[in-house]
Formats: sequence, C-alpha cells, structure tokens
Amino acid sequence: MKTLGAVLAGGRSMRFGSDKAAAMLAGHSLLDHAIAALHPHVDAAIVVGRVVAGLPPVADWPAPDRGPLGGIAGALRHARANGFEQLLSISVDCVRLPPDLRAQLAPAPAFLESQPVIGLWPVSACDELETLLGEDRDRSMKAFARRIGARAVAAAFVPPNINSPGDLDRLADL
Repeated sequence: MKTLGAVLAGGRSMRFGSDKAAAMLAGHSLLDHAIAALHPHVDAAIVVGRVVAGLPPVADWPAPDRGPLGGIAGALRHARANGFEQLLSISVDCVRLPPDLRAQLAPAPAFLESQPVIGLWPVSACDELETLLGEDRDRSMKAFARRIGARAVAAAFVPPNINSPGDLDRLADL
C-alpha cells in the first residue's frame, strides 16, 4: 500500500517552553530527527503545521490549534488528494522508531498503545475525522481511534516523549 508519512509539527510547545521542533539533539533539530526516523517506513513524507524547505506545505485542518487530530486531518486530506492509501503519523519529538514499525501497525487502522499519535491510518478515515473535528465532543486521539475501530498495538519499543527541556537533556545523555 502506498503510504504517506506525516510529522506533526504544528503544536505550540507549551509544556516544552519554546519551539520543540527547533530544539537541538546531537547537532540536529528534533524535526530533522523525526523526518529521518520516518523516511524508512514510508513512500513519501510531509511535515504538518509548518513550512519546511523541500516538502509540500500542509496545514492542520480545519485550522491550527486543534491538537494532533488537526494535524492528522490535514495529512489525511493531503494523502487523499495525492493518491496515497494510508498515513503513518508521528510527533515531532519522535526521534527514533523501530525498524519494523509499519509491519507492527499493519493493517491500518492501528496505533502504538504507548503513544497514540504514532499510528497507521487509512485515508478512508478522513471523512470520519473531519466529522469528529466538527463536533463538540471528545477530540482525543483515542476517541478518533475508537470511532474508526483502530487497534492499540502493544510494542516493546517505547518512543521517547520529550515534553520539557529536561526530557531532552535526559535523552541526550543516553
């Protein structure tokens, strides 16, 4: 299946205290690390929520500040318009992934139980996500997953979750 990869990078980084995507780890930004980690798993990659040289601009949908679901909705819309069948989403602080991630998540829809934003989503779920974002109900990743019947995948790999500069420092020490 033709798979588009999306790094979700449109957040406000409120807990981090500064632009998390630009934070440096081992001489590269977290965004650069996330793009590099995603590439082996997908046919093409995009960054949602910010402009990145060499990649098509993709905005959160329907507007910024809708959390990860807004980023996934923007990515699914882009995937649908460009002939992709599924989307592999990760967060901007996901600096490494297991080598068999796509196989662990197949078939879509599925997500990592430890970090639901890391998921494999069928493009056919786009309309359902747009409907969810238009409602005044639970707009969490798990609500979307339940709504489309996505599986939670328990994996030995637990991706780093960088919510503060201290988390980044601890990761750098490893």
